[in-house]
Amino acid sequence: MLVTFDDVTARKTAEHELAVQTFRDRLTSLPNKALFMERLAQALLRTERRKVSAGVLFLDLDRFKVVNDSLGHEAGDQLLVQVARRLKGALRPEDTVARLSGDEFVVLLEDLPSVADALRVAERVGIAMETPFEVVGQEVYVSCSTGLAMSADAEATPSDLVRDAEVAMYRAKAKGERTIEVFDPSMNAQALARFQMESELRHALERDEFLLHYQPLISLAEGTIEGWEALVRWQHPERGMVPPLQFIGVAEETGLIVPLGKWVLEEAMRQGEAWQQRYPIHPPRLMNVNISARQFQQRDLVGTVTDALDLTRFQAHCLKLEITESVMMRDPQASLEAMKVFRGLNIHLVIDDFGTGYSSLSYLKRFPVDTLKVDKSFVDGLGKDAESTAIVGAVISLAKSLGMRVTAEGIETAEQLAQLRTLGCDQGQGYFFSKPLPPDQAEALLAKNPRW
Repeated sequence: MLVTFDDVTARKTAEHELAVQTFRDRLTSLPNKALFMERLAQALLRTERRKVSAGVLFLDLDRFKVVNDSLGHEAGDQLLVQVARRLKGALRPEDTVARLSGDEFVVLLEDLPSVADALRVAERVGIAMETPFEVVGQEVYVSCSTGLAMSADAEATPSDLVRDAEVAMYRAKAKGERTIEVFDPSMNAQALARFQMESELRHALERDEFLLHYQPLISLAEGTIEGWEALVRWQHPERGMVPPLQFIGVAEETGLIVPLGKWVLEEAMRQGEAWQQRYPIHPPRLMNVNISARQFQQRDLVGTVTDALDLTRFQAHCLKLEITESVMMRDPQASLEAMKVFRGLNIHLVIDDFGTGYSSLSYLKRFPVDTLKVDKSFVDGLGKDAESTAIVGAVISLAKSLGMRVTAEGIETAEQLAQLRTLGCDQGQGYFFSKPLPPDQAEALLAKNPRW
């Protein structure tokens, strides 16, 4: 048999290509999951012999979806390639970084004397991500949420370690961007409860288990109801009424907040239109609806809102969309563009929880917002500490100078109400007036036409 040099070269090239396809991520050239798990298994055997620990970092990019949705998939791919380079540059020579899928990366840390050594590496990774990335000619800022799991005993398997690191990463993500969380066994029970809630949430929409309660918004000058805030509730068939704090975070993380938010918009507008027909006043009462971070990132949010307006025949000028300060400042320029579209449709915009985030006054001046909502934490201090009173007064003065209205949240006492009226606050809500009410009780309150 005659074997030529070209035959050998072709065979070697084919073998190399097969190895790349089998063990390397095509986009970033990093090890893929298969190669990572193999190296992790070998590392765990070595740790047992050397009496040291191995660690796994599970990294998920914060705000990657925003880049992908706003700049396109090509930009997302460019960003992933650059992130891979940054990660490699931040690690020790003996560490392995791999891409699992999408915007998820894992890092194998070997020969660790302690958890503190692993955390130092994780912090170094976080610092490496602080410099902006250059993507399709634009500066892009991303950070990562990081979960860390350590090989605690000889029985730990590669799958166990990666799973535990992922569980810790989800805990980190829930706490906010650029957070590092170390796994502890109690997280498994919490993760199981979370996955169960996610499954139940998916069915809840199909089974019409959600409902809206409405909290009145009071004109502090007239003492009358001039609007409502729609607040979602979950009537669970076994657990009863589930507070929003227990399920909104899971809905946000999983993306279920998008269909849920669509339902909230449509239901709030339908109810608002019905009340306007039955209890007409001039100017008409407005309906406030909260927009979540995940909803605000959706390209089709404007279409979702306009479809709901068409479906319910609710007037655009009677709708107020509430967006938190921190959500707007994640990407101020994109927020500004979206807000301009809404204002062009004559929809009102509210900055919720004002004073708890980090708005730049220059952006506040540019945002086409007509209402600032003072956070309850500041209202609580009215009449008790000079700092809270000064902050509320300053927010009201700032809003007036920019031609905006001010709503105070969480009014619970007559003293707070009197102070807010003295300061010139326009509108208030809170348990002093009424707790959030189911539709029939809210309508009964509306029919009484109370004054405060």
